[in-house]
Amino acid sequence: MRVISGSAKGRPLKAVPGMGTRPTTDKVKEAVFSMIGPYFDGGQVLDLFAGTGGLSIEALSRGMDRAVLTDMDRKAIDTIRHNLQSTGFSDRAEIYRNDAFRAIKALSKREARFDLVFVDPPYKLKIIGELLEQLQQSGLLAGEARVVVEHDAQDRHEESYGMLEQVRRAEYGDTAITIYQNRTRV
Repeated sequence: MRVISGSAKGRPLKAVPGMGTRPTTDKVKEAVFSMIGPYFDGGQVLDLFAGTGGLSIEALSRGMDRAVLTDMDRKAIDTIRHNLQSTGFSDRAEIYRNDAFRAIKALSKREARFDLVFVDPPYKLKIIGELLEQLQQSGLLAGEARVVVEHDAQDRHEESYGMLEQVRRAEYGDTAITIYQNRTRV
């Protein structure tokens, strides 16, 4: 695993020890960023179920200003810290060891707003719809925010969740990426 493009291009990323975390492959990561970027002119990114932190680190490398990364696994948190330090992004990121729903609630109290959100829960957890609803209800999504969901290719999700509309879906083996865009109603 490595940073594919941007200011930290080529820097290696450490994997989370053990078999509990499924990192996003470089191929899938490259496809995601070709769909949503490839580069950014600032913005805030939220990475729920961050694992190695690879997606947020890639977003920072490609121009996002700040990132908030959350994960429940202590080994993942240690790996995220290491990867942020080795890429030089520690000062542009906040890391929380927390459940995704509790993280959303805490960030809402801070009135945080995100332009890009990564949602990549373990495939066995069927909580994506609930997470997308919670993100909206909490007010965490900026006006035209995009939410990138990584999930099992066999799983299908709604075309829309409230004001989040599905704009793209692509499959890469047993992994699928579904992208939602926050739409403001007229």
